[in-house]
This record gives sequence, structure tokens and C-alpha cells, in this order.
Amino acid sequence: MNFNITLLPGDGIGPEVVTEAVRVLEIIASKYNHAFAFAERLMGGCSIDKFGSSLTDETLADCKSADAVLLGAVGGPKWDDPAAKDRPERGLLALRKGLGVFANLRPVKVHPALIDSSPLKPEKLEGVDILVVRELTGGLYFGWPKGRDFKDGRERAVDTLEYYDYEVKRVMELAFTLAKGRKKKVTSVDKANVLESSRLWRQIATKIGKENPDVELEHMLVDTASMRLITGPAWMDVVVTENMFGDILTDEASVLAGSMGMLPSASLSESASGLYEPIHGSAPDIAGKGIANPIGTILSAAMMLRHSFKLEVEAASIENAVDATITAGCRTADLGGPLSTRQMTDEIISRM
Repeated sequence: MNFNITLLPGDGIGPEVVTEAVRVLEIIASKYNHAFAFAERLMGGCSIDKFGSSLTDETLADCKSADAVLLGAVGGPKWDDPAAKDRPERGLLALRKGLGVFANLRPVKVHPALIDSSPLKPEKLEGVDILVVRELTGGLYFGWPKGRDFKDGRERAVDTLEYYDYEVKRVMELAFTLAKGRKKKVTSVDKANVLESSRLWRQIATKIGKENPDVELEHMLVDTASMRLITGPAWMDVVVTENMFGDILTDEASVLAGSMGMLPSASLSESASGLYEPIHGSAPDIAGKGIANPIGTILSAAMMLRHSFKLEVEAASIENAVDATITAGCRTADLGGPLSTRQMTDEIISRM
């Protein structure tokens, strides 16, 4: 089969980890007789430097025409000026909106060999296998009005938390569908005791829960969910929540796995295409040193094979190789090991 993949290496360690994921995909193409055509484009701070825009119209068009998009990471201190007209993160939000990727899937699974790498007690981590489904194109990050002005002689900043019923419905339906292939449990996270948008969220979640009686539904306030992620994460299965809550909770959940460098994500639209990226940032402090953990990006490539290309066997072959590599004791610096980014990928490839 033939697929076109747009690569957005981005900033910091992004180019380093994307390069390794491409190496893995090339092995898959050779082993299973597929053809992957890669087109590399700029997005984020590097795009601001060259084009004056974090995401150009041309790059977005190329992403829309591709079968899938693989992203490294964007951002860094160089572009952190709050007064700047454009920032790398604006390009990321525009990309998500432009691609229509409304649901972000973030699996959090603790590998038995890495239990000691987490700051949590080992007994808290046994059996942790969570899938967070984060709504990605609505909520506070996209609501309107938004901006800064002066009112009554005072400077004011405004962000709007806005959701339409269809936005909640489609991500909730996806969460229930995914739960049916797992432990048949959905935890819907909101702030319904305070926010009107959360009350709409809970209302729709309840309705869809009644339509899917074979799946257990529980509602949980976001402050309780943040506590439970640390005190008892093993009871969670599919967690579905709105944009900002999902952003915060998944970064919190990353400590369960021992390192943010371990975790992939898939952002899905209503079509077959999608956006795939590790959940870690650009890590400018280690950029160029060749020590970044490539696993999150490599597993994101595996999710791309599964969700956009429907290549389950190929996706599983990558995931099994990563699992075997970790079991064998291979570690990059974030996990206390000596391996470089490339050496870790070599170890994974040797087990495919």
C-alpha cells in the first residue's frame, strides 16, 4: 500500500526524534511491502524564523492533502515573548483546527520494567493502562471572544470557554466506542459544579451513557480526577474530557510511565487522516545532544499505522519491539540510561 506522510519535525529535539521514527517506518515499509512518501515541512518556531508565520497556508494545505501528519515538537525560549504577534503554539492550534482533528488519544501504560522510574510507589502502578480521550478543537483554547483590552481604566484579558453540543457528542461517542474494546468503563471528567460548559458536557455524557448500557459511565470533577491519577490510577480505563483539562491531566499522567519521552498521541478527525505526535515538548535544554528519548515518537508512528492506515499487524510489530527493548534494559538518559537517541532506535529496529 502507498501512503503520503507530511513530516513536521518542528523545534528543539523534534527533528531528532522524527528522524528516528522515519527510520522505523522505512523498516516497516520494506518488511511489509508498503511505500511511504515523506514530505518535510516547517512549523512552529523554525517557521516563524523563515516565513514569519508559525504555520503557513502552504504547509497547512500539504498537511490536509497527506494521508497522515507526523509532528515532532514546537516551541522554545526563543519564541516565548508574550507580546509576540505569533508563537509556535498558535501554529499547533491552527493545525489541529485546520485538520479537524477533534479527538486526541493519549495512552498511558506503565511498563513493568519501568515501575521504579516513576516517582510513585510501585504498588500504585501495577496494572495501569489508561486511554485519555481529549477533545481537541473546542473549549478555552478556541472560544471567542479572546484578547486583551482596557476597561474602566484597567487592562483586561479575556478567554472564552465555549462548547457546542455536537463537539461534545462526537468525542463522547468515540470514547464509548474505544471503551468497548477495552474494560468497558468510561470516566467523564468535568467541572459541572462550577462551569456551564461542563454541565452541558455532563448532560450529553449521561445521554450517551444510557445509549450504551454495556459500558460503565462515571462522572468525576477534574480536581478529583487529578488526585486519583496519583493516588489510584489503576482503576481508570478510558478517561474523556475537554481540551484544557485533558492537556493538564495527560501531562500529570505522564509521570506514571516514568518519562514524558515514553508517551505517544494520536489526534483523529472524522476522516481517515490524523496528526501524530509525542506528548513531550521541544526540550531545548537537550536539543542537539542526541540523547532525547525517541520512543514517544516511534509509538506515535505506530498509532498512525493503526488509526490512519489500518495496518494493525505493522503497528503491533513496532509496539512489541519497543516493549522488548525496554524489557531488555535499554534506556536513554531520561530513564537513567546511557543510550543515545539513535542507539535506542537501533535497539528497537533490531527487535522488529
